[in-house]
Amino acid sequence: MQGALAGLKVIELANVLAGPSIGTFLAELGAKVIKVENISTEGDVTRKWKLPKESESTDISGYFSCVNWGKTSLALDLTAPEGLKIIHDLTKTSDIVLASYKPGDAEKLNVDYATLKNIQERIIYAHITGYGLQNPRAGFDAIVQAESGFTYMNGERGGPPVKMPVALMDVLTAHQIKEAILLALLHREKTGKGQFIDASLFQSGVASLVNQATNWLVGKAIPERIGSDHPNIVPYGTIFKTSDKKEIVLAVGTEKQFQELMEVLGMPEIAKIPKFSKNYYRVIHKSELNQLIQERISEYTREEILHKLDEKKIPAGGVLNMQEVFEKEETRRMVLHGQYSDGMQIQGVRSIAFQTSDNLALQELSPPPHYGEHTREILKEELDYSEENIKQLIEKGVVYARRK
Repeated sequence: MQGALAGLKVIELANVLAGPSIGTFLAELGAKVIKVENISTEGDVTRKWKLPKESESTDISGYFSCVNWGKTSLALDLTAPEGLKIIHDLTKTSDIVLASYKPGDAEKLNVDYATLKNIQERIIYAHITGYGLQNPRAGFDAIVQAESGFTYMNGERGGPPVKMPVALMDVLTAHQIKEAILLALLHREKTGKGQFIDASLFQSGVASLVNQATNWLVGKAIPERIGSDHPNIVPYGTIFKTSDKKEIVLAVGTEKQFQELMEVLGMPEIAKIPKFSKNYYRVIHKSELNQLIQERISEYTREEILHKLDEKKIPAGGVLNMQEVFEKEETRRMVLHGQYSDGMQIQGVRSIAFQTSDNLALQELSPPPHYGEHTREILKEELDYSEENIKQLIEKGVVYARRK
């Protein structure tokens, strides 16, 4: 199976997380993705974003590997005329360009939509910005989390605001772009026209505030930090400790579920007390109720209480660490496995979580590429450059080709 987007070529001019995650998504669907890496930075900056346990010598960091499966790497100097020509030549036979420049920078480099459209009229150009095309500020996930309201809401009651440990603004923006690209491909099939797409981290974050946004817009209440608790439902999202020093979370959203929860915990009379009998009142008396629940849950191990709750179909789950997550049966099909020519093995996670009856996504992907690993191959096979021409470009520092 080749994948639904087999035959399409993508030029990835983006780096870090949002843009590259789109590239991997398209690669999983069968597209050929050429990752263009900057010689002056020795490639995508995330190659060097390593944990202390990672090898200093490798250019495949854990961070880089999360969103760069299924690609080839072309390392070049875009500011050199010969380097720019390579991009323009690749554009002639490409379908999609992914970019993440600050507003105005793509134009300075001559890789903006207007320039590339003159080369390939059917090109779909997806541009990620921090705050939109009219705002020159660069977008950094930690800052956009704060400015879009997420950080303010996140944290324990009375504690400081807390950034989320995942670059969520990048992830959300990538989803916006993925949807727009698929629409643009459909539109091109119907009209033959390419498309310019722009999505910002800030607006993608605001679009994802959902009920917290309308708690303000409709309810006129500014969402405050309340830990894991839900502002509108109790007990929902609250973390409870078990006797074996582990945690579970409840998601009790109906009156029936609450009544059954009280029965499982051996205190059915609580559901009949007026201040706990309806969700509206439970929200008001949340602290008192949660204390009662915690006392009973602390009598069980995590496995014991989850089993009892599952028997009654009461929504609950364990608070798992990363090792435990990847021990779950449901996680196994999400894991990618790869091996490099030197025998080094690597694992990753698919970006595609959906399944289709005809297997529209690839089951196997090549591992994240080394910096400049495919420069020679791309110049020769995609652009028909001679060995002598490639050698000259390498010697001039226009391109970098990793030695096999």
